[in-house]
Amino acid sequence: MPNIQELEDLATQVRRDILRMVHKVNSGHPGGSLGCTEFLVALYQAIMKTTEGFHMDGIDEDLFFLSNGHISPVYYSVLARSGYFPIEELNTFRLIDSRLQGHPTTHEGLPGIRIASGSLGQGMSVAIGAAETKKLNKDSHLIYSLHGDGELQEGQNWEAIMYAAANKIDNLISTVDLNGQQIDGSTDNVLPMGNIKAKFEAFGWLVVEIEDGNNIKSVLEGMTKAKSFTGDGKPVCVLLKTVMGHGVDFMMHTHAWHGKAPNDDQLAIGLAQNKETLGDY
Repeated sequence: MPNIQELEDLATQVRRDILRMVHKVNSGHPGGSLGCTEFLVALYQAIMKTTEGFHMDGIDEDLFFLSNGHISPVYYSVLARSGYFPIEELNTFRLIDSRLQGHPTTHEGLPGIRIASGSLGQGMSVAIGAAETKKLNKDSHLIYSLHGDGELQEGQNWEAIMYAAANKIDNLISTVDLNGQQIDGSTDNVLPMGNIKAKFEAFGWLVVEIEDGNNIKSVLEGMTKAKSFTGDGKPVCVLLKTVMGHGVDFMMHTHAWHGKAPNDDQLAIGLAQNKETLGDY
């Protein structure tokens, strides 16, 4: 088992990165980023098997695809603090000519970024294609992806979900961030999706539920369980229950911070609630 305290310390530092990045340019999506911090820290620090350095072909290593690309602040922070590019580059978030645009892009060649994402609903299809490629190449490594719960309102997801089960894509673990919030309100108010677990199971997937997606230990246990289900003829879905804005009290449990940057005073409050652990950039 990885050192839980070290992962928790890293998660705290990632939260500081998120707040400072979106504050500097008064732009970005802190809510979902804060909610997915523990998941991405655990994924990159303990769950995925990767090679040294970044190789776009992804041969002989696990791969991750971010479908809900608007939560790029947490993605960039975790990538930087996992050694993919200099931590200082986080200071260029959303600036003109930066490699760290509001949604991940590939044209500038940022290490760790394999697809341009943010047009919601497309990441599942990409992940399935990568998983099929692994199978064709007899590469036993896994494909991971992350999706928003509101994103599941996009129809393309369900075509892909149906395809994955029909074709026994059992080297895929797709995680859905269940925070119950999207840009215009709660998912139940915008477009209720009913029982998401039952839907995935009806489409032929195995489902793992992580009840506390903002607890490192719970995430590690849940993802380890999900990995144990791979290779069994079915794709695996992880339902990750998180709190939007987790770790900053005034941002929690509301869609208001889906795409809103904190002002100076709010930044100070958020940073005070997340004490520096590893050093800011």
